[in-house]
Amino acid sequence: MAYGVLAAALVGYLAVVTPWLGCRTYDRLVADRDRDPGALVRLYRLWIGESWAVTAAALAVAWLVPGLDAAGIGLRLGGDPSTIVGVIAGLVLVMAMSAITARKAPGGGTPFGMPQAAFARYAALLPRTSAERWHAAAMSVTAGVCEEIVYRGVLIALGTRLLGLPVPVAAVLALALFVAGHLYQGVTGLATSALAGGSLTLLYLITGSLLLPILVHIAVDLRSLLLARYGEAATTVPG
Repeated sequence: MAYGVLAAALVGYLAVVTPWLGCRTYDRLVADRDRDPGALVRLYRLWIGESWAVTAAALAVAWLVPGLDAAGIGLRLGGDPSTIVGVIAGLVLVMAMSAITARKAPGGGTPFGMPQAAFARYAALLPRTSAERWHAAAMSVTAGVCEEIVYRGVLIALGTRLLGLPVPVAAVLALALFVAGHLYQGVTGLATSALAGGSLTLLYLITGSLLLPILVHIAVDLRSLLLARYGEAATTVPG
């Protein structure tokens, strides 16, 4: 079965190459950030291109699996409309309150009150110019769409369809790969990614659709990259 081999290659890439690439390119960014004005933009372009390429490959693998359609990987509207409206309204409120808090915080704020010591591990990703902000926004949308399709939609479906795993087991294994992709953020970042990814997985399993996870993921990333402010004295990230 060719699709089984391709699925294994996809999992191998996500388990090994993606974490390695993230660490290597982020460490290079940390080294070049203050002396190379184009370092962050180049990093975002690389990550955006890699994300869409992996997503295209994942969708191609899913398309080859017999009986697996778009709905089977969450590409459909689903869930109670009132639940969807409620979650979106709550998310907008949290985002608004978080933005206000960050603006009032002396010396700058971090995403959702994250300790500055923990936030320092990915502070180099914060944009400082208009071009960087546009690329950060594009990266946020890319991560929201691509990571939800790959780690929530495709991987869970492949685990249940190809390996016959129970949905919770497939979801946990997919979550583990998602967390591994954030290795560059260090131990605290891995814990934060596990919490966020677990919440998005639960949201997907409850609604049966990737719509809300994608919207929430994009909003959280936009908040983290564009609304967070980091103190001038702490903008240099340790290698």
